[in-house]
Amino acid sequence: MELDKLPFNICFIGGGYISFEFAHVAARAGSKVTILHHGKKALKNFDADLVGMLLKKTREINIEVKLQTMVEKVELIDKDKNFLVYSSVIDDNGNSHKSSVIEADMVVHGGGRVPDVEDLKLESAGVEYDKKDGIKVNEYLQSISNPAIYAAGDVADTEGMPLTPVAGYEGGIVADNLLEGNHLKPNYQGIPSVVFTVPPLASVGLQEETAEKLGLRFRKNYQDTSSWYSSRRINESCSGFKVLIEENSNRILGAHLLGPHAEEVINIFALAIRLGLDTHTLRKGILAYPTSSYNVNYML
Repeated sequence: MELDKLPFNICFIGGGYISFEFAHVAARAGSKVTILHHGKKALKNFDADLVGMLLKKTREINIEVKLQTMVEKVELIDKDKNFLVYSSVIDDNGNSHKSSVIEADMVVHGGGRVPDVEDLKLESAGVEYDKKDGIKVNEYLQSISNPAIYAAGDVADTEGMPLTPVAGYEGGIVADNLLEGNHLKPNYQGIPSVVFTVPPLASVGLQEETAEKLGLRFRKNYQDTSSWYSSRRINESCSGFKVLIEENSNRILGAHLLGPHAEEVINIFALAIRLGLDTHTLRKGILAYPTSSYNVNYML
């Protein structure tokens, strides 16, 4: 961000939010971009079918995405800050093959993060924590080992996703419990998550694989919507949706969107899941046309 000029060759390590979002910006600004990801699937917290569509679009704008590729070493090779990135391909059995080297002007670490708690000297206060997950808390976001300590956001070991609105939400609960005693517990139902690529990818609720593992009976509405008016009018060739609806109750279990304004439309599904609204209730609304939100009627 602080550079005067964008580097020509950029290598992103990791196939998550950060890598994809910044890769889409850099590629459109003229950089040659490579993403190296160790897993079989990029953006693991999002629907596999829609990720596949976004991956195709990503490669179409000349971003090279290498899956099942483990980075072994990053080496600075000269004073001009040119780097060599050493990697190898990982097969389905976890074995390394086909080592390769990429030259880059910039290497971006997008392989995940850990809670920034090691410099807090939590041991001195008897606060139990894990270097990977953060401070161990109870249902009131209170430290399990020191009742005078509460934690929220990325430093707290909770079920909440590491997202800005989740941190703010948990912070409010902590403030209430500190001032009025333990009485509030977080509810993580219906919290949406978005990858701000072009087009954006959004998700809320259960993924298809999770719903199946839970033994839930549901129907799946899944469609490529690149031919829909909302995509065609802005010449967007990459869009689609998948909505999971419980058979008996008609409650929405999960919603996954790819395309124009997905980051806004997902909020409708988030409210429906959080409030337990069924499809019949949702379809009672008359939405503005032509908007991307109007498509919700056809997704149900």
